[in-house]
Amino acid sequence: MSTGRGVRAVYPGSFDPFTPGHLDVVDRARRLFDEVVVLVAINSLKNPGTDEEERAAAVRAVLPVGWTSVSVAAWSGLTSAYCRRHEVGVIVRGLRNTTDMQSEYRLAAMNESLGVPTVFLPAQPELAAVSSTAVRTLGT
Repeated sequence: MSTGRGVRAVYPGSFDPFTPGHLDVVDRARRLFDEVVVLVAINSLKNPGTDEEERAAAVRAVLPVGWTSVSVAAWSGLTSAYCRRHEVGVIVRGLRNTTDMQSEYRLAAMNESLGVPTVFLPAQPELAAVSSTAVRTLGT
């Protein structure tokens, strides 16, 4: 889905909250792709503490100012639909462990069948144990 502007990637998630691991994935993705959109999504299986617009604002607040190739958007539909509508060529997903890999592989296969490939970025070892759920539970 290239338009001559370079490769655009989307990094979707509920980001409730956005963790140091998420920030690391964005940092590595921005080095691989010309543009990265952090896509704050609604996940019907999760009950976030804030709505997607508030979570998107929280993500924007922690992104370094110099990361000009990174933007944040809120979205309530399928990630593949966002990709088609906004000419995004690849989905980026972070993996912390083999459990993540199993569930993410199923999503990647579905998105591939819809025309959007997925690139997996493994978590840095020191960040692999940090999940949004743990951060929320600990209140940090």
